[in-house]
Amino acid sequence: MGYGEKSQTHHIDMNTPSVARMYDALLGGVNNYEVDRTACNDLLRIAPSTQLLARNNRAFLRRVVRILVQDYGIRQFLDHGSGLPTQDNVHEIAQRFHDNCRVAYVDNDPMVHAHGRSTLDENDNTRVIDADMRHTQEVFEATESFFDWKKPIAALFVSVLHCLPDRNDELAPEAMIGRVVNMLPAGSFIVMCQLVSDDPTVRNDVTQLMAQATGNTWGRVRTREEVRAYFGGLRVLEPHLVDVVDWRPDSAPPPPELRATDWVEWGGVARL
Repeated sequence: MGYGEKSQTHHIDMNTPSVARMYDALLGGVNNYEVDRTACNDLLRIAPSTQLLARNNRAFLRRVVRILVQDYGIRQFLDHGSGLPTQDNVHEIAQRFHDNCRVAYVDNDPMVHAHGRSTLDENDNTRVIDADMRHTQEVFEATESFFDWKKPIAALFVSVLHCLPDRNDELAPEAMIGRVVNMLPAGSFIVMCQLVSDDPTVRNDVTQLMAQATGNTWGRVRTREEVRAYFGGLRVLEPHLVDVVDWRPDSAPPPPELRATDWVEWGGVARL
């Protein structure tokens, strides 16, 4: 396994919540601290369905990767903001259906890299890139010899765009997405979903809570229309943009009374 060009020099901050560790806690993992669990509890008080959404999102990731491998022949995955290794990581799902699938994980959380080294060392078809996902050229250079850039690649932005703040420069989420789309070979896919809410109170309260908890390193809960704009000009696969529980489900999706009412993971898959 390669780790890109940079060595890990970041300090693991155990006093400030980490989005990756909070997500791990919501999935029932053990790679988190009390400060992360406290932040999760605060989040659950505002949006009680948060833990359900985390699990629904993970199930969506499993389905997307499996379908891209089995139905579309994708063998290369670029996972932006990958988070901590947990059960059914992208490479585990993909390689279950084709041994030669290659997966590059992009994250700048030092704990992600610490665990990546300990869990992925024996897998030559994985790579962990220590980079801000918005630094597209850096990501490309770190994967230039790892991927075959003449063949299709699936770029994943699964439950991560809400971690990126709005900006008016090249680090804006929409600017990053545009660069990735232009970089990917023909026939590639881009998968995007993020937390959205129709309730402005939920959007504002969660955004403020996460900004305070992470020292203003988080982004924003957005609306469906804002996420739809990320897919502008792209050919979106059926069933188009939906609550992720409705994206090609393996079984009947939950009835209305069992669905989240405060916020949802919303997005889809586009082919270039």
